[in-house]
Amino acid sequence: MNKESKGMLIGFIGILIFSLTLPVSKIAVLSFNPYFIAFGRAALAGLVALAYLFLKKEAAPTKTDFVKFVVIALGVVFGFPILTTVAMTHGSSSHGAVILGMMPLVTTVIGVLRFKERPSLGFWLVSLLGAALVVLYALLKSSGSFTYIDGLLVLGGISACIGYVEGGELSKKMSPRAVISWALVVSLPINLVMSWFTYSPEYIHASTVAWISFAYLGLFSMFLGFFFWYEGLAIGGIARVSQVQLIQPFCTLVAASILLGDSLTLINLIFAVLVVSTVMLGKRMLIKGS
Repeated sequence: MNKESKGMLIGFIGILIFSLTLPVSKIAVLSFNPYFIAFGRAALAGLVALAYLFLKKEAAPTKTDFVKFVVIALGVVFGFPILTTVAMTHGSSSHGAVILGMMPLVTTVIGVLRFKERPSLGFWLVSLLGAALVVLYALLKSSGSFTYIDGLLVLGGISACIGYVEGGELSKKMSPRAVISWALVVSLPINLVMSWFTYSPEYIHASTVAWISFAYLGLFSMFLGFFFWYEGLAIGGIARVSQVQLIQPFCTLVAASILLGDSLTLINLIFAVLVVSTVMLGKRMLIKGS
């Protein structure tokens, strides 16, 4: 198996883990405050990450890299979890799957801007088309208005993409597993304090399913998923392996159907296909224009 294939396989495992995040968050918010879920899952992941770094005796980040870890934390430890968990309080995970289907293309756009690449005009046109499809879908699903839930999902997706770009870049010069671990540890003090303030004594009586969902979000969505995702990007290359993310909306739709009983509606499937198609086309345009 060559490096690209190995990287895509490892990255695919990460995507499968991430694809359950929205449906599992939807289950968790039925029992917990969304802010406790966001900060608590990051605190849980941070404690495990601290133990991992200690056991592996990973070197402390340099001052330059520390700033990058802060950016990663703002994106994938704070931004995405808080915004999407709050969105799941009233929104559906199937709806979120389609809105977040633009994430691979947003990641590419942020990478282009961050590293000053010069993509083709076609790439920007396709990017605008993809964004227009997401807006149209949101309008059709909410009777002609763009809701605050859509806004939370979009901002959450952008936050995650910023973290992906910085994390993917750092993974080129240090262990991909150390990248997410340091990002979690850097933000651990804040997450521990906020978990304490957002915790309620009644949570101890929450169902087993609720606590399993919480544990999944902390140990898998927040930690182990990035082990596979960042490692896949490092082994197979960001440009190639990031294409695996195209299947995430469909995996999330299937997961929502199984875990929550959400119906696989025709409009969800159609727009998921259309959005993913623009992402695929955009990546081809970017390669041609590089």
